[in-house]
Amino acid sequence: MKAIIGVMPLWDDEKDSIWMLPGYMDGIIEAGGTPVIFPFSDDAEEISRLVKLCDGILFTGGHDVSPGLYREEPLPGLVSCCEKRDVMESVVLRAAMELDRSILGICRGIQFINAALGGSLYQDLPTQHPSGVEHHQSAPYDVPIHNVEIKENTPLAKCLGVNHLAVNSCHHQAVKKLAPGLESMATSPDGLVEALYMPARKFLWAVQWHPEFSYKSDANSRKIFKSFVDTAR
Repeated sequence: MKAIIGVMPLWDDEKDSIWMLPGYMDGIIEAGGTPVIFPFSDDAEEISRLVKLCDGILFTGGHDVSPGLYREEPLPGLVSCCEKRDVMESVVLRAAMELDRSILGICRGIQFINAALGGSLYQDLPTQHPSGVEHHQSAPYDVPIHNVEIKENTPLAKCLGVNHLAVNSCHHQAVKKLAPGLESMATSPDGLVEALYMPARKFLWAVQWHPEFSYKSDANSRKIFKSFVDTAR
């Protein structure tokens, strides 16, 4: 049986509509799973019922995470949020953890998971964590832009079999303080958390880079998707 993976919808403010990057869906299909896009809803009962139908949940990229989620005021003019999405994904994450579903976060996903579980974020890297590392590349987005160091004996190191990895990058927020129960699996040259996991769970991983853009050309991106889907079966 193929694992059913619930995929968090992206939201288009101008069109007032959900949308989806095909790489999220195709990366799951390539790994042997069946992706299903969730509706954009804040109905807790409806969302919890949908999570029960899934074997795993993918938290996708998109809007900034609302600073209110980690008890901060937004930096004026630097943060673009979708609070309805934060509310919905909070319900999804809580239900997925209660049901011990496999969980993968990508870009916003790593930020949201960390904030929702009690950690904090840099709201804007150029303002709060300036460095010489390029974290917000221009297209094409499947091209590696900086390296990360993968920590030894972490699940990611065991999955990929490497200690260093060249990754793509397109974000201006990032993990600041790790939430209780989460541990870093990889860091960028300027010290940012680039991947994390929760040792107490069968599979709760998140990465700051974008395997949904690079999975076609990058074997390590495919390995991340496959590890996620295989654990969800």
